[in-house]
Amino acid sequence: MPERIRVMLVEDHQVVRQGLVALLSASEDIEVVGSVGDGLEAVERFGTARPDVTLMDLQMPKLGGVETIRRIRERFAEARFIVLTTFDGDEDIYRALQAGARAYLLKGMPLDDLLVTIRAVHAGRLHVPAEVAEKLAQRVSGQDLTARELGVLERIVAGRANKEIASDLCISEATVKTHVNSLLGKLGVADRTHAATVAIQRGLVHHR
Repeated sequence: MPERIRVMLVEDHQVVRQGLVALLSASEDIEVVGSVGDGLEAVERFGTARPDVTLMDLQMPKLGGVETIRRIRERFAEARFIVLTTFDGDEDIYRALQAGARAYLLKGMPLDDLLVTIRAVHAGRLHVPAEVAEKLAQRVSGQDLTARELGVLERIVAGRANKEIASDLCISEATVKTHVNSLLGKLGVADRTHAATVAIQRGLVHHR
């Protein structure tokens, strides 16, 4: 029997994690060598488990998936990650691939697709489904928000008025209005409500 692919799961929902362990363990060429519930534990366990491929959720307590990938790759540059998430915004995809993920899958895909992706990434290939690649292309062709504009947008999503945003960021209301007008233009929207909707859809801001 050929050597099996060593896989670690990083997923904060226990039922999902246990289900994935059971499904993957049934495959003859895959061995689950780790199953953890948050990013910090993944960073701690990675050196011991030494997986060939890690399945990484994005939104987790303590440490999110993108930062977890970055921290592990600082120590293990050869580490290979597949993002497995419910978030399909172009900014989520961009950040994950920038951090070093080699594939991006949405939860709910067929098991065969997951297995094909694990084998492809283990073989050194990138694997980005067409619908994900299309959203990534939209992100790359768009205009980046500045750090200040992103800070203003986060507060718009939180329902803060211009006066409150100005106080939060220690800037004038006039400056806030300038930033709002700029980010509306970059996002291609006409008002704050639409900006908030687009910000959440694209993964620019995660609403809590």
